Amino acid sequence: MRLLGVGTCAAALLVGLLAAPALADDAGGPGGAADAGARGAGWALKATGKDSRFRGLAAVGRGAAWVAGSGGTVLRTGDGGRTWQDVSSPGAVAEGLELRDIEAFDARRAVALSIGEGAASRILRTEDGGATWTEAFRNPDPRAFYDCLTFLDPRHGLAVSDPVDGKFRILATDDGGRAWRVLPDDGMPAALPGEAGFAASGQCLVGSGPRDVWLATGGGPVARVLHSADRGLTWRAADATLPAGDPARGAFALAFRDRTTGLAVGGDYRAGQASPRAAARTADSGRGWSQALTPPPAYRSGAAWLPYGRATALAVGPTGTDVTTDAGRTWRSLDAGSYDTVDCAPDGGCWAAGERGRVARLEPLRRPGR
Repeated sequence: MRLLGVGTCAAALLVGLLAAPALADDAGGPGGAADAGARGAGWALKATGKDSRFRGLAAVGRGAAWVAGSGGTVLRTGDGGRTWQDVSSPGAVAEGLELRDIEAFDARRAVALSIGEGAASRILRTEDGGATWTEAFRNPDPRAFYDCLTFLDPRHGLAVSDPVDGKFRILATDDGGRAWRVLPDDGMPAALPGEAGFAASGQCLVGSGPRDVWLATGGGPVARVLHSADRGLTWRAADATLPAGDPARGAFALAFRDRTTGLAVGGDYRAGQASPRAAARTADSGRGWSQALTPPPAYRSGAAWLPYGRATALAVGPTGTDVTTDAGRTWRSLDAGSYDTVDCAPDGGCWAAGERGRVARLEPLRRPGR
């Protein structure tokens, strides 16, 4: 019998706290300390000293995380968020690149994606904790606009662009992000009119295992999820149940617990617009999607499964955080703070990031007087 380590115990505790029935609030407004405390666990803000909007997030562990955002800003912490090191690329800062995704292998190696038309879409790579960065890819095609990045293992990664010549374009690496190539699009279904990806949280392209990857879309007549079982060479599209029919609506983020069980979240990102069907789930690798019986109450841009709890996941957006403890069938509110993205590390360390430099870690919350 393998004994649980400290990180594993902490993760299991959080899963148990989140799975506990919500209690009545005893003080404070929605999303306040009392509201989150009644549920046993919640976001503990970690001051970054920055005002960038962080839509890129990579959780390495409970103690280590990377964030990437506006103005070319990249921060990393190795002490649980008590202090943050600005490891931004000087060139990215000088050009004001919009970094919307970052994938980290550990505390020293990370790959970041900037978005935009043509040469604004770039991939940067560091092997020394951000002390130096190498530009691994600069988009040469003015028609391409890259949205998201994912790695299936430390060698194999993919990035996705909005449709070019009527199909989503896939970029691939097999050397950890040092070199990238455009994959042939013979196996990619035709894009729908107006269809694109959303660069809202770095989670419109996600993988699970060595070969499976999924792509979330919006902006078209229906929201779709595309699945590839061969590292991006061939794809199959399925309609999701999320709001669609408008450039501001669709599936914004995906999270897969394994190669069969996944979640999709999204809605209408415009403030004040209703998103009555903001979450869906699949149990067959994305071939079919079912609407959540009790979805989040508004648009959500990021999602993540908690390790050690096979049915527990988080969804975040500008108006709050929701938790499911039944694999996406029902969701309930956890916090009303604004976050764009969320990520959980294998040791159970869960982080969220968003506007005005906001970064937080999920922690058991202390009751007053304890």
